[in-house]
Amino acid sequence: MVPNTYDFWLFDLDGTLVDAEWSYTRGVFDRVGDRVGYDFTDRQAELLWHGLSGARDPQLREWGLDPAEFWPAFHAVEDAQARADATFLHDDAERLLDDLHERGVPLGLVTHCAEFLARPVTDRLGLTDRFDTFLSCSDETGWKPDPGPLRVAMDDIDVDPAGQRGVYLGDGDSDVGAAWNAGLDAVHVERHGYEQRGRCVRADHRVWSFDELPRRGALDWALGAARADGSGFGGEHLTD
Repeated sequence: MVPNTYDFWLFDLDGTLVDAEWSYTRGVFDRVGDRVGYDFTDRQAELLWHGLSGARDPQLREWGLDPAEFWPAFHAVEDAQARADATFLHDDAERLLDDLHERGVPLGLVTHCAEFLARPVTDRLGLTDRFDTFLSCSDETGWKPDPGPLRVAMDDIDVDPAGQRGVYLGDGDSDVGAAWNAGLDAVHVERHGYEQRGRCVRADHRVWSFDELPRRGALDWALGAARADGSGFGGEHLTD
């Protein structure tokens, strides 16, 4: 682990720290489909749930669905406790969080998941108290890759990327964009594989598991090499 490399760490939630059992996800899209008159395939449900194709609203429009109709239906059919009961914490995420928490590193959670759904998940899994700030994005804060939500979280834990080194860890390209737009390094964890996603997401560090994060010496060398050649990317030294 590399807890001393950064002064503070921010995390995405779904797909990064936790995931839901497929049976729950499939059931949600069955119920949403009944409401909006659309038969979602397994592939479509997977793409939307995990954001594998990038921004979800353009994808919905491509399928002939109105986001303004879809999202209210989506939230209406979700049961917060059922979702919490069906959600699990990734083992590698738990190991990283344990290490960071033990060392007293400032931690923040910034998620697109609505708070009424996210909070029961983090409460059941014992994650809520591990974070110094918890932010569910909204129209007021902005949506990733807008840096607004990350800036709100940084203000809340009194850190500043201008004078402190920070990192944001997520599973989507919007997470990487938000990190860079906010002046942070970005770690992209690939939980699904490039074939499922249909592309490779570039980041400062790209890993299949947080266990792959190099120890301090290797990480510092990689970051220095990336900045020396002007690329700004350090992912090539990790397993792709």
